[in-house]
Amino acid sequence: MSYSTDITHWIDGKAWDGRVERWGDVFNPATGQHAARVACADAAVVDRAVECATKAAAAWRSVSLAARVRTLFAFRTLVEQHKRELAECVTREHGKVLADAMGEVTRGLEVIEFACGLPQLLKGEFSEDVSTEVDSYSIRQPLGVVAGITPFNFPAMVPMWMYPLAIACGNTFILKPSEKNPSVSVLCAKLWARAGLPDGVFNVVHGDKAAVDAILAHPGIQAVSFVGSTPVARYIYDTGTSAGKRVQALGGAKNHMVVLPDADLELAADASVSAAYGSTGQRCMAISVVVAVGDVADRLLPRIRERIHTLKVGPGLEPGAEMGPLSTRDQYTRVLSYLDKGVAEGAELVEDGRALKVPGHEQGYFVGPSLFDRVRPGTSIYTDEIFGPVLEIVRVATYDEALQLINANPYANGVAIFTNDGGAARRFQNEVQVGMVGINLPIPVPMAYYSFGGWKQSLFGDAHMHGREGVQFYTRGKVVTARWPDPRHRGVNLGFPEMT
Repeated sequence: MSYSTDITHWIDGKAWDGRVERWGDVFNPATGQHAARVACADAAVVDRAVECATKAAAAWRSVSLAARVRTLFAFRTLVEQHKRELAECVTREHGKVLADAMGEVTRGLEVIEFACGLPQLLKGEFSEDVSTEVDSYSIRQPLGVVAGITPFNFPAMVPMWMYPLAIACGNTFILKPSEKNPSVSVLCAKLWARAGLPDGVFNVVHGDKAAVDAILAHPGIQAVSFVGSTPVARYIYDTGTSAGKRVQALGGAKNHMVVLPDADLELAADASVSAAYGSTGQRCMAISVVVAVGDVADRLLPRIRERIHTLKVGPGLEPGAEMGPLSTRDQYTRVLSYLDKGVAEGAELVEDGRALKVPGHEQGYFVGPSLFDRVRPGTSIYTDEIFGPVLEIVRVATYDEALQLINANPYANGVAIFTNDGGAARRFQNEVQVGMVGINLPIPVPMAYYSFGGWKQSLFGDAHMHGREGVQFYTRGKVVTARWPDPRHRGVNLGFPEMT
C-alpha cells in the first residue's frame, strides 16, 4: 500500500476523483512540520457517499450470512498481515509510539474477529404453537446506511469498533475519521476492497464540522456512532436524534484510581504510570486521578516519581521510545495551560514536563510526564479532562470519602481500585457509579464480546459499543406471528386477537 500527501475520500470502492473545495492540513506531531493535506467534504460529497451506500445496501443486506462472514475473515487476515504498516501510519500522524499503535490495531482486530461470529450473534427465537397452529419467531434486520464519526486519539481502533459489526449485520457504512490523522482509514478501505467487499459498502469522507453536520442532517443515514469529547457528544446526540436517527455518542472522561492502604504499592505505581502516560495521556480510559486513601500517598508518591524518571520520551518511531508527542499544537498548548493553572490553583507540581525538549525535535509537540500532588476537588485541573500526560493525586481519609468523590463526578467512563481486600473490591464494584470497573487493573477496556461504554456524561444514548449491544445497535428487531393455511377456516372474527 502507498501513502499520499494528498489524502482524499474513498467512495464507491475507489479514491474520490471529484472536485475538492477545501483542504485541511495534517502535521507530523514529532516535528511540528506539515506532512500532508486532507480533503474536506461538503454536503455534496456526503450526498454522493450516501447515494452510493444506499445503492449498495439493497444488495448487501441480501448477501447470505455465510458470504458476509467470509468477507470479514478475509479482511481480518489482511489487517493482521498489514498490522505494522497500519500502526506506522498511526504513529506518523498521531504521534503515539509504535508499540502502542500496534496494540491499538490489535484491539481493533478483536472486534473484527468478534464480527466473524455474526451467525451465532444474529440468531433469533422461535416458539411453536403459541396459539393453535400458530408459530411466533423473532429476526433482526439491518438498518441500511449507517455512519461513524471517530476521534483523533485512536484512528484505527475506534473505527474498527464500529464498522465490522455494522457491515457484518448487513448495513453499509460511511466513516468520517478525524481530519488530524486520516490516512489509516483510507488504508483500511483499500484492505476492504482487497477482501472482496462490494463497492459502496464501506466509504470514507474526510473533513471537519461541515462534514459532520451533513451526516447528521442527511435523511438517508439511519444511525450514527460517535466517540469524542462530552460537549461534542451531546451535540451529536441532540442533533442526530432530532433528525430521527439512532445515535450512540460516547463522551469524555475523568478516570479515578483508588488505592487502599493494603494495596500492593509496587503494582499500583506501575499501573498508575502506565495508565496515566501511555499514549501521552490521550486516552478516554487514561487514569487522570489517583485517589490515595489514608497514608497511601506518602508511600506511593516516591514510587511513581521513580518510574517517571526512567521513561523515555521521543518520536514514536524511534526505537525504545515509551511516550511520544501530543497529537496537535492546540492540544500541546492546552496541556501547558493546565500545568500553569494547576500551579496557580495551589497544587504541588512535583514533576514538571513543561521544559522538556527532545533533541532534534524541538518543534515537536512534546510535554514531559507531569505529576501534581495535593490536588483539591473543584479546581480546574481536577474537574476538566486535560487529555495529556498529567497525573493528579488527591488525598482522602477513608474509602467512603473516595467513593463519594468518584460518584459525584459528572464523568463515569472508567474507574479502578487497587486493594488486596476482596470484600472491599466487591463492595466497590457494586457501589461505584461508573460504567467500566477495574480491580487491580487500571484500564478496564473490555474484550470485544463485552460492550464498551460509560455512564452519566460519558455516554449519550442507550447502547454501548461493540459486543452484543453493538449488534443490537446496528439491527432492529422484528417479530413474526404465522399461521399457514389449512382446510379448517375459522371465519370472520372482529374481536381483538386472542391466543387460544
